[in-house]
Formats: sequence, structure tokens, C-alpha cells
Amino acid sequence: MENDKLHVLVVDDDDRIRGLLKDYLANNNYIVSTAENATQAKARLEYIKFDIIILDVMMPGQDGYELTKEIKKNIKVPIILLTAKGEVENRIKGLELGADDYIGKPFEPKELLLRIQNIIKNKNKVDLNIKYQVGEAQIDLNKMMIILKQKNKKINNSEKKVLIEMLSNPGKTFTREEIGKISGISQERSIDVMVTRLRQKIEINPKNPKYLQTIRGSGYVLWI
Repeated sequence: MENDKLHVLVVDDDDRIRGLLKDYLANNNYIVSTAENATQAKARLEYIKFDIIILDVMMPGQDGYELTKEIKKNIKVPIILLTAKGEVENRIKGLELGADDYIGKPFEPKELLLRIQNIIKNKNKVDLNIKYQVGEAQIDLNKMMIILKQKNKKINNSEKKVLIEMLSNPGKTFTREEIGKISGISQERSIDVMVTRLRQKIEINPKNPKYLQTIRGSGYVLWI
């Protein structure tokens, strides 16, 4: 689905590299925006929420290191640096400033694609030891508990599996079929009942849900 595509920002002063990466990533189902310098990149970041940034280190004006430091101070977004081969110290510098990965030029676009996929996969992993806040509800997956208005509400294993996937993909619409595969429940009616139970544990007003919502004709979505 179009809405499930990840949005990548490619920042490089080389027109050829920008064009190559834009075409390659778009052909692999990503939405791609580009910028040729730090000024353009920051202008795009003001009004677009990106899932990952591909950032060249050597650019005129503000370089990739300075921009990485500035972005990481204000926005939680993964950054992959494009660096020259052999510049080990510079790569270490980039990681120290908060970059999530680097790849040396010249590189194979497929290698960059795999690095993007690995970072996104790890970014979206749910930590079972962290308590997640959804509205006024606190979800403790480790203890299989939801706390709402000082009341503890237990969740079963099927509900836990569904919550893990939904918390990993906030804003994504899950069809009944997908929820059935995740939870191990086959009957649509039983899936609806399970979602209703979860709603009663998460929502202040389950009949008018703000977070675990029904998308008519599509399925269910969890907003955080």
C-alpha cells in the first residue's frame, strides 16, 4: 500500500548519485526526496517526517558530519553516511556523532538497500523490557499487562503478539487476515472480539476509540 512505503531523504551534491539512488530506491518501493546540500535538507526536514536519511559526508557548506550532529540533536531519525573508501577515522567520527551506519564510495546500490532494510528492521523492533505508553494506558509486554487508570488488565499470548506487531508499525493498517496470522486466530468474528477486548484495556472510551481504531473496509490500526 502507498501509505506503508518508507520515505527516504538522499542528501548529496553529486547529481548523478542523487539520480541513481532516487531511481533505484523508488524501484524498490520507497518514496524518495533529494537535497543537494545541508540547507535544502533542513528545509525538507521542517515539513516532512523521513524514515531514514542517506547523507554524503563531503558537501560544500555545512558538511555531513555537522549536519548529522544537528539533525540528531533535534530529530530521532536513522542516518547512513556516504564516505570515501579508506577514511576509517572519518567513519568513526560519523558514528560518534550519531550516524547509524556508513557505506564507502563507490558502492553497490543493493548493498545500500540491504543496510537500509537492516536499520529499519532494528528500529522497528519492540523491546519487551520497555513499557509503552498509548494514551493513558501503559503496556508492559514483559509482564503481559496493561495498566489503565491504576487498574491492571492482563493480556493473553494472542493479544501480546498482535500488540508487538502494532507497536512495531504504528499507523499501519492491519487486515483481519494479517491479524489472524499473527495471533493464530482463524475466524473473523474471533479476531474482532479480540480487538474489542484490547480496546477495552487500552481506551478510556472503548466505544469511541482514539488509539486502536477500525479502518472501515480495511482492518485495524494503532496510533501512538
